[in-house]
Amino acid sequence: MWGPPVRVLVVGAGISGLAAARGLSAAGHEVVVLEQAAALRLGGGAITAWYNGTAVLGDLGIDLEGMGQNLTTLCLRTPSGRQVMEVDLAALAERLGSSARVIPRGVLISSLASGLPEGTIRFGAGLAGLQDDADGVMVRTTSGREYCGDLLVGADGVYSQVRAAILGDGPATRTGLVNWQGLVPAPFDPGSVTTMMLGRRGDCGFMSAGNGLLQWFFDVPGPPADKPLEMLRRHFAGWASPVPEILDALEGQDLEPFPHTRHAVPRHWSKGRCVLLGDAAHGMPPTLAQGANQALEDVAMLVKCLDAADDPAEAVRLYSAKRRRRAVMASALASHGLALSGPRSLVQSEPVLRLASAMPPSFATWAYGRLLRSLSNRI
Repeated sequence: MWGPPVRVLVVGAGISGLAAARGLSAAGHEVVVLEQAAALRLGGGAITAWYNGTAVLGDLGIDLEGMGQNLTTLCLRTPSGRQVMEVDLAALAERLGSSARVIPRGVLISSLASGLPEGTIRFGAGLAGLQDDADGVMVRTTSGREYCGDLLVGADGVYSQVRAAILGDGPATRTGLVNWQGLVPAPFDPGSVTTMMLGRRGDCGFMSAGNGLLQWFFDVPGPPADKPLEMLRRHFAGWASPVPEILDALEGQDLEPFPHTRHAVPRHWSKGRCVLLGDAAHGMPPTLAQGANQALEDVAMLVKCLDAADDPAEAVRLYSAKRRRRAVMASALASHGLALSGPRSLVQSEPVLRLASAMPPSFATWAYGRLLRSLSNRI
């Protein structure tokens, strides 16, 4: 670190905010995390941490051994159950020097928070207002307290109040698709294979999250249904095993909707001493499972830029310039990679998908590795 420690205020105690706090604290900066909830939010399903994400988590000192489920194979299947593509994730792990892993969100949140200095996270501290000038940044919280720092990091998600305050735009817009997902006791053991079944009017994915848990998801056209389990059983009737087994194992409380949203990635992610990170900067649909991974990439780059720059304002300008191109690419691929209506959905029809079965697994593995590398500053 070139200059004195920077006093950093991080808004949001999700994966991106806690990762940022951990990385910045380890780099010698003084960090306070402001979280509007009364405690850590440990609910939700699991995330897929691809090689870039696990590499950054390793850099942050997170021991992934035994956490969640290590992945060795990615399979793409049609609704009839025919396998049309296979990616050797174990071979990519050797090539890229990190693993692909499914991790329950609550487990990762707890691990990230456990390494922070005591008192770093201030709960019940929602954002009520902020002021930014040449001398620093001041945040006023809903509890009436004021916090001052040299830099403000907005890690408060797709409905970011920090983004609205510094850029003046609204929350992420919905694309018309809804992701229903959950984490349940596994009705079968998928082992180390992550599988996606893709059709013209919907898709389904499932993978182990370790400790006898199954992470599953279904994407369908929205809006969210009043009786989602009945809707999903009708929508995916006739799909091959294990889709019926997954749906039979679910109860109403197991389903949580996540409407697909997308935020236009701004040209500049900062204003003055305020900067955006993760979904606040580039909210994207979960199609490629890159949301959390791109946020972790942001963390690594922000820490690096603060270490190299002479002042925080210079650091955040450099950070967004270095990260924007890859985040834009990830957002575009995630937003346009899945079509459940219209002419583009023909690409996901069974006859067209079966053409992919002519692709050698070695080529599919190489192509997927190239894709992941193109989205990363880390691997």
